[in-house]
Amino acid sequence: MKNVLIINAHQKFKGISEGDLNRSIVEIMARELTKRGFQLKYTTIEDGYELEEEQEKHLWADFIIIQSPVYWFGTPWLHKKYMDEVFTDAIIKQTLLTGDGRTRTDFSQQYGTGGKMKGKKMMLSLTWNAPEEAFDDQSQYLLEGKGVDDVFFPIHGAYRFCGAESLPSFSCYNVMKSPNITNDIVRLKAHLNKFIA
Repeated sequence: MKNVLIINAHQKFKGISEGDLNRSIVEIMARELTKRGFQLKYTTIEDGYELEEEQEKHLWADFIIIQSPVYWFGTPWLHKKYMDEVFTDAIIKQTLLTGDGRTRTDFSQQYGTGGKMKGKKMMLSLTWNAPEEAFDDQSQYLLEGKGVDDVFFPIHGAYRFCGAESLPSFSCYNVMKSPNITNDIVRLKAHLNKFIA
């Protein structure tokens, strides 16, 4: 039996982002993973959270999935606040990490090696207005060849700093201008089958 924590990082903006798609994706992931025998815990950030409980959920989980819309090339500020509060409290209490890995007496240790989440994996599942062709293509004006995981390095870096491995992200593209949710669900299930085993 494996344990999965699903964090719904959606933040509502009336008239533009109500959260229905992100809630639906969480439900689809939950059904798919439950069918495969996984144990699940959830956090919906908008509903509130307790710092120690979130750290306990992270320690319990083998896989952490963050489901989020993309706002201005990042997750909503409420998710950043969650990470700042949960991870900063964790470093103070040394629950998810012992520090940055270095010591004042052993200079051979590398920065970012103090995590206690080794063996755990984190995956982002994102909903974008951007089309898929905007990524990984040097000829594209805005991203200049960057991929989704390049854009989201700060979140991958924070989890790696705590010792967790990052899995390739899943993305639903073009969800406002040209959604293809039926195909996105098929791709999501295949992504989970490939990476959450």
